[in-house]
Amino acid sequence: MKITAPFILMVFLAVGMVACQDKNSQKEAPTNTAKVIADVNIIDIRNGRITKGHVVVDSGRIKQILPVSEDEAEVIQEAELINGKGKYLVPGIAEMHAHLPSVIWNDPQMEETLFLYLSNGITTIRGMLGHHLHLELKEKVAKDEILGPRIYTSSPSLNGNTVTSTEQATEMVTSYQKDGFDFLKLHPGLRLHVFDQIVKTAKEVNIPFAGHVSTLVGIRHALESGYASIDHVDGFLEGLVPESAEVNPTENGFFGYNFTEKADTAMIPELVNLTNENHVWVVPTQSLFSRWFSPTPAEQLATNPEMKYMAPEVLENWINSKKNLTETDEYNAEQWEDFMAIRKMLIHQLQENGHGLLLGSDAPQVFNVPGFSIQHEMQAMVDAGLSPLEILQMGTINPAKYFQEEGNFGEITEGASADLILLDKNPLEDIANMRHPLGVMVKGIWISREQIDQKLKTIADKYGESKQ
Repeated sequence: MKITAPFILMVFLAVGMVACQDKNSQKEAPTNTAKVIADVNIIDIRNGRITKGHVVVDSGRIKQILPVSEDEAEVIQEAELINGKGKYLVPGIAEMHAHLPSVIWNDPQMEETLFLYLSNGITTIRGMLGHHLHLELKEKVAKDEILGPRIYTSSPSLNGNTVTSTEQATEMVTSYQKDGFDFLKLHPGLRLHVFDQIVKTAKEVNIPFAGHVSTLVGIRHALESGYASIDHVDGFLEGLVPESAEVNPTENGFFGYNFTEKADTAMIPELVNLTNENHVWVVPTQSLFSRWFSPTPAEQLATNPEMKYMAPEVLENWINSKKNLTETDEYNAEQWEDFMAIRKMLIHQLQENGHGLLLGSDAPQVFNVPGFSIQHEMQAMVDAGLSPLEILQMGTINPAKYFQEEGNFGEITEGASADLILLDKNPLEDIANMRHPLGVMVKGIWISREQIDQKLKTIADKYGESKQ
């Protein structure tokens, strides 16, 4: 059947609403048939320009983008039509600091976690605490055997307890590269000579490394060593402490909190320039600090709407974890404000003059529910002075550049993977408009708002029953 642009609009009500009219069809798994998102406002993620058009999707990819004035399109058989009139279309988001449960791919917990990401438009995740079970999961998602975001996965943790010698460093890095992990995950506690051996071997076998900065390594040496990304802005606040302060680096507290009053913000440009010179991306995970580490009472955060999607025992652990961190004699709300002000300065200058920022919230983590936490992270980036366009770029085109996948995902362009989010309002005017998408498409598979709500209700009901 030949479909012209005007015809797309005429047949929409007759064909595109079939899924909404047939409630039973919502219970069926989404299918990867040809689709047309018609008459939609398409956001160019590189420059923020908005154009109206019809987005034609087939076999999981964006086949054509037609202007509304276009007379006719290519032949499409059995196309599903989605009304985009008055709506906005953005690329799917990458959660660049995600976690996956260490369970087999068909475990219900894994299915729930993947769907929670998808429900908020996250179509790519970078798993930051890898497990060998995730390698099979990644392959099954890539082959469309499982519905979920595109997965990049780290190795299991390399830290001061798991790697204690240069010999171990060489052996583990080489093994993880051969196993097929996408990158190495570095955690705290690494001694300097062990860290250097990890870096040396990683470069020899060509596997990137990312994550935390160990206190005995320090931010400057870490940046010069060529991290693919430094997460949590880890090590930066410690790097602002002048040598004359003569602090013990191991007494830094929660990501440098103990050194807040000693930090010299005039040193920020030097560290920012080092990220640029050494091509190191930074993942702020600011929501980790505005939620877990904030003075906001644990009981208040526990009442957030998205908490109903977490198991009661998880929520209880989160409440206890937050209290153990913030309800101590060492914690001070005013110092937290100063600490956050420095972090915001770092984030803003890393955006303006650094190599680049990547969007990541660290989820699941204390009061960070997968998918939903990225909304908190985007608002935290607004609070740090970034524009909505810059924030969207952090989660779309920047990850594509990071993974060297420009043209494959991260923007709405012909030939790219059909990873899309349909929104009711323009997110460039208010980043909060990213919440509650009207539908999400992952590799051409359309998940309607009705399907999202139905699945979320199933998850909530499951955990609601366990609370009774």
